[in-house]
Amino acid sequence: MTSRMLVRFDGGGAGSGELTWAQLGIWQTMVRTGLPMNIGGVVAMPPDTTPDEMVRLLRYLVSRHPALRTRLRFRPGALPEQVVSAGGEVPLDIVDDESPETLLHRYESTAFDYEHEWPIRMGVVCRDGAVTHVVIVYCHLAVDGFGIDALVRDMPNMDPATGEPTAPRPGLTPLEMAQRQQAPSDLRQSQKSLRYWERLLRSIPVDRFGGLGDPQEPRYWEFVLRSPALHNAVRAVADRTGVGSGYVLLAAYAVALARLTGSPASVAQLVVNNRFRPGFADAVSQSAQLGLCVIEVPDPAGDLDEVVVRGFNAATNAFMHGYYAPLAHNDLLARVAADRGEVDIAVIVNDRSRFPAEVSATPGPTETHWGEKADALDAGLNISFDSTDDAVEVTVRADTHRLSPKSIEALAREIEAVTLEAAASIP
Repeated sequence: MTSRMLVRFDGGGAGSGELTWAQLGIWQTMVRTGLPMNIGGVVAMPPDTTPDEMVRLLRYLVSRHPALRTRLRFRPGALPEQVVSAGGEVPLDIVDDESPETLLHRYESTAFDYEHEWPIRMGVVCRDGAVTHVVIVYCHLAVDGFGIDALVRDMPNMDPATGEPTAPRPGLTPLEMAQRQQAPSDLRQSQKSLRYWERLLRSIPVDRFGGLGDPQEPRYWEFVLRSPALHNAVRAVADRTGVGSGYVLLAAYAVALARLTGSPASVAQLVVNNRFRPGFADAVSQSAQLGLCVIEVPDPAGDLDEVVVRGFNAATNAFMHGYYAPLAHNDLLARVAADRGEVDIAVIVNDRSRFPAEVSATPGPTETHWGEKADALDAGLNISFDSTDDAVEVTVRADTHRLSPKSIEALAREIEAVTLEAAASIP
């Protein structure tokens, strides 16, 4: 049985304005692919958690953060605007006939009504009147993963008895971000970023995959590799090179792709959180954009440590130049395509891994499986790295018109092999 409560909220910061650069970027991707790109998850709750506590939490979140009171206004012949409301009612679903995973899938797979629906869906799964799990999914226009982290950090600022805030709200709001992005300083940063992009776009090879495709239906395939040994190897190489584990994984991707395609220039668009910019660190918002990263791999059979250093430098440049006006970025891509043909940069590498301090003395076996097959994807190749306490999970999603299923699997396995080889060379 499912019931729905309407939770009243009231908050400040109402108004309307242009989308932020990050909002517009993700909106363009959603329109181009038709994907909802919703983001969220399931949280197991302590025993005896009540629905009333979840009502207070939902009211607090939406009242506190203007991003969660933001909808779109569509205008003929113009880009959407963001509209922040001062108050309203947001639904809370209370279910006892669905698993948390089923509810999450329903929330994630259903596109928001961007003009009329609030950008947060919350449901509580109950057993015998107590809440066992909370399922929360957000519209990606409202928050990115780092915005969700900011929400979680802010939750202790809610008085548990009254649901009222106990501290000022941190960070810029999306409307404040959009206003700041019209300032000369931010526009200069955008121009600087686009000059960096143009320099790379005019120097890298146009083709990325060199005829490795084998078109299938559905078109986009997913392969998942879970490796405890890779977890240990990444830590070992990171300790030896003195860089973060994410740079080791990025370098392993670059070498693996070079081995697969024969091209020394491994290209990736990296997810840039932009949280190092003033006012962004604790903002509950969508702030992520893509930065272009090119790693030269002169010898795919050579020393991974050298590629790790190259990757660190290339990624740092990508992060510094991942803040720009999307419409100007679109114009740049069109100009370059007119001059030399479309440059295939449809590769996204998203490192979401977090490594604990210890490594496993006896890592278990590598596990693999084929995942979802889909008719749409946000890139021709999308690689994500995730981690648990004892394993790294490599997920490769790709367009079979660019990479055959055999090549998709080979790329994931080669990322593991490259890293294990490098770790084995450590005395």
